[in-house]
Amino acid sequence: MNILYLDWPCFGREDVCAALTGMGHHLIKFSHKDYTERESPSFQDAFDALIRTTDIDCCFSYNYYPLLAEAANRHGIKYISLVYDSPFVKLYSFTITYPTNYVFLFDYELYHELRSGGISTVYYSPLPVNARSITEKLKTDYDRQRTTCEVSFVGSLYNEDHNLFDRMYEKLRPYTKGYLDAIMRAQLKISGYNFIEEVLTPAIIDDLHKAEPYQNSRDGAETLANVYANYYIDRKLTSIERIQLLGAVSEQFPLKLFTLDPNADIPNATNMGTTDYYNEMPLVFHNSKINLNISLRSIKSGIPLRCMDILGAGGFLLTNYQADLCRHFTANDDFVYFEDEADLLQKIKYYLSHEDERTSIARNGYEKVLEHYNYETVLSELFSIAQV
Repeated sequence: MNILYLDWPCFGREDVCAALTGMGHHLIKFSHKDYTERESPSFQDAFDALIRTTDIDCCFSYNYYPLLAEAANRHGIKYISLVYDSPFVKLYSFTITYPTNYVFLFDYELYHELRSGGISTVYYSPLPVNARSITEKLKTDYDRQRTTCEVSFVGSLYNEDHNLFDRMYEKLRPYTKGYLDAIMRAQLKISGYNFIEEVLTPAIIDDLHKAEPYQNSRDGAETLANVYANYYIDRKLTSIERIQLLGAVSEQFPLKLFTLDPNADIPNATNMGTTDYYNEMPLVFHNSKINLNISLRSIKSGIPLRCMDILGAGGFLLTNYQADLCRHFTANDDFVYFEDEADLLQKIKYYLSHEDERTSIARNGYEKVLEHYNYETVLSELFSIAQV
């Protein structure tokens, strides 16, 4: 098949291109500076020019882009997208209803929500992972001391100065601040179910909008409740939760933190700075006795990419509860989840002192992703559903 691949610097870029080529497909890489925009005559002209000289059987991209959906639909070409970000507001573009779309979501609850709302072009799929690459990476010359950890966390703390929530919060009236404080404290006590969007009343939403106005794009159908819950409040909740849990862990166990923020300060943790997604991160996951995942709160039930990457590197995964993990893996056999801070600390202590059990679980998780969630298997399933 001739596949137009929307080329942008996404996670998994090298792996998905290698897999598609290895499956016998011919990739036509298409890039354009406006690919994230909602409207761009320049993008459409560039696509049309390519179509005039090249036979395209389908389009593919990581994440969903309305401009590509528009271009593909005008030419009657199927567009397959695999979404790994959450939240991802472009899903609420009216273009998602185009019959040429096959939009695969890694979050089953979000998929179910959109399907129940009449969006028939969305499907569910866990994310693929290249579990073969860790074998070759372990043969390379790398910094073993840096990548060897008792406990590690790779990810953002979402604590950048003057973030969206803080900028909005400082402008709110006292009642609204108190309301947000209360619902956020309650949400932090609950894992596996996110109710924030449901409890944002019209009056509260009106206050949030006055403090931090949000303007829908002309092709957007996202609600203000969805935007403020997912992009403002859930991001702040995640920051609070990660800092709190990582702080508790670092008080009792050696913790290495790999994060974009070189100034991130978790007492007693060692900030290792950033780690390269392709070359070093899998080695961190493989060489950590325990890899922590604390999911972004806007991910409703899905398996975050970080979890798949940990399992694909043969690492031991200790994560908060995500319902989709239990759809595809077996808790305590392939991975382990914690329910709260006390449970997290108890399980770290237990698995650091039970090496055989820990390594057996890591091996089981690795073998399962190697067999069932490799790129070739997942992509073949996507193409089968799209009938291309």
